[in-house]
Amino acid sequence: MTRSWSVLAALLLLVLPGLVLIGIAVRPPRAPAARPAIAAPLPAPVRPTPKTDRATRVEKITYPARGGGAWRTAPGANRTGGRSGTLLRYRVLMETDIKGIGVGTFADAVTTTLDDPRGWTAGGTLRLRRVGPGQPYDFTIYLATPVTRDELCQDAADGYTSCRNGDSVVVNVARWAKGVPGYGAALPVYRQYLVNHEVGHRLGHGHELCPGKNEPAPVMQQQTLGMHGCTANPWPYRNGKRYAGDPGAYDDASPAREGGRGA
Repeated sequence: MTRSWSVLAALLLLVLPGLVLIGIAVRPPRAPAARPAIAAPLPAPVRPTPKTDRATRVEKITYPARGGGAWRTAPGANRTGGRSGTLLRYRVLMETDIKGIGVGTFADAVTTTLDDPRGWTAGGTLRLRRVGPGQPYDFTIYLATPVTRDELCQDAADGYTSCRNGDSVVVNVARWAKGVPGYGAALPVYRQYLVNHEVGHRLGHGHELCPGKNEPAPVMQQQTLGMHGCTANPWPYRNGKRYAGDPGAYDDASPAREGGRGA
């Protein structure tokens, strides 16, 4: 028996190292656990910045049909439109009942239009300057409520169009705020037309007719009352030359009839 145990012990001594070696060979060392990848932060979304074009801004203007007849006067401008010719000074007034637009904003739109190189000063015979309160002036540009417009224009009750009456150039706030249907151009373009048309009357120009289908309308055409086949045009000069149509006035059947003095 003692001998048998001795033989068994000897065998174990021979086999165990092999088992250990086999175990080492079969169990590869564990790779360290992979750390979860950290995702790179996403770039902040780029919000498109809209281009601001003052010419295309449209204010939300409110007004009563009849204003109280009180006025705010715009300050004078620090420039004169035109390079040579007779100087005419104008002031800009806005009825106090009109809300949503300041008198300075309205006056700047008027002055930008009148000073444009396509405007009335392009011929080189006229200069225009906006003056402020208390300064001498040659004519006044009003932004008036519809009923006040009728009082200033001293014609049949209209409430729709604008007009010129003597040294008063009267812009109806209803048209300034809303434009007219079927004009075919954006409201800022219609506003440019409105200023140039009524100031054109103050400068001695009468109404003109559309020269032909799909032609630009002369600025002295009554574009408020319909295009009559022409396309919208707010400027008296095109390509450096005076652009005009044949004299005349349309007998428009709409309630917006102007009596030949407005637009």
